[in-house]
Amino acid sequence: MASLGVYIQVPFCQTKCTYCNFHTGVVSPERFAPYAAAVCREISGVAVGSLEGTIGRPVECQFDTVYFGGGTPSLLDPASLAKILDTLRCSFQPSATSLEITLEADPETITAEKSSAWIDAGFNRISLGVQSFQDAELRASGRMHRRDNIFKAVEVLRGAGFQNISMDLIAGLPHQTRESWEASLTELLSVRPEHVSIYMLEIDEGSRLGKESLAGGSRYSAGAIPPDDVIAECYESACARLAEHQHEYEHYEISNWALPGNRSRHNLKYWRREPYCGFGAGAHSFDGRTRWANVHDSARYAVCIEQGISPREQVEAVTPEQALEEEFFLGLRQLEGIDLARIERDCNGAFAARADALRNRISKLESQGLVQFEGGKLRLAPDRLTVSNEVFVELLG
Repeated sequence: MASLGVYIQVPFCQTKCTYCNFHTGVVSPERFAPYAAAVCREISGVAVGSLEGTIGRPVECQFDTVYFGGGTPSLLDPASLAKILDTLRCSFQPSATSLEITLEADPETITAEKSSAWIDAGFNRISLGVQSFQDAELRASGRMHRRDNIFKAVEVLRGAGFQNISMDLIAGLPHQTRESWEASLTELLSVRPEHVSIYMLEIDEGSRLGKESLAGGSRYSAGAIPPDDVIAECYESACARLAEHQHEYEHYEISNWALPGNRSRHNLKYWRREPYCGFGAGAHSFDGRTRWANVHDSARYAVCIEQGISPREQVEAVTPEQALEEEFFLGLRQLEGIDLARIERDCNGAFAARADALRNRISKLESQGLVQFEGGKLRLAPDRLTVSNEVFVELLG
């Protein structure tokens, strides 16, 4: 029986980070409970096919991962989070073996009472939005927490019983230097989270910081963004330090490291093109053949659910050509690489049509030291991960 990943979108924040381009917003806390109730109704409606216009259950299978993302899901009352999980368990079939249930949380939102309630509800993994251990960088980015909040949050979470904590850092924040980056890495390693994500800042016109930077302005500390080569050096330094033997971290995806046995099972579903179903405003789903998404506006989403109408606004059948390209650009994000024989078998028609071109491009990239091909596995060269996007364009262009 296939195992489904479930994603729950909570599109609310206390403040909007300057670099954020997600469909999230700052709203009155009075809207939190009605939104959670709407998510519960969507889950129940999808399970029985009662929502008008729904395309039915994504797959007939059990689920083994649940990921509450956002936004800041830890803003919701623990009772609302527990109710969503209870509704999910009643509507779909939980795995009989082990569940990975993740909650994204900001350090300043964590209390002992909430943490204990999360454990009681069934959460066993926390993704902590750290971004930096430097207060100047956090202030410039619009973050509400400070360095001390991070250490306090970890202490509280450990005390409550969480044995799987993920932390993320962003290379390239305004006012960041090589020295401040190394200091953040040192602080992170001293805490020793089970999972680490390292992202390089993306200049996106959908964010306030990105729009200002592209316009050559100075608001939001846009003029203090480090140069691209410094950002790349910071990422490479993180790769080197996390790889040091005493730290024991496995680099398993371009942006992700884990202590043995602690890879993100939910996120691996995305990179392996396994089925997942999203609930909530802006949530995305995939059943292996079709992708769909809910409306992004949380108020409009709630109205759809209240009226018994499916909130889905985008439904797209994945063509064989798209599936082939996804196999490459998602699969190659994993450092272990991809099995070309499997892809050729699973995407035989689309692969055959492009086989000669793909093999020629792979050979060219291999000669340039950008990819490695060994034992039937194709993977990005470990020392060229910072140019992965360029490799994908060259391979699939």
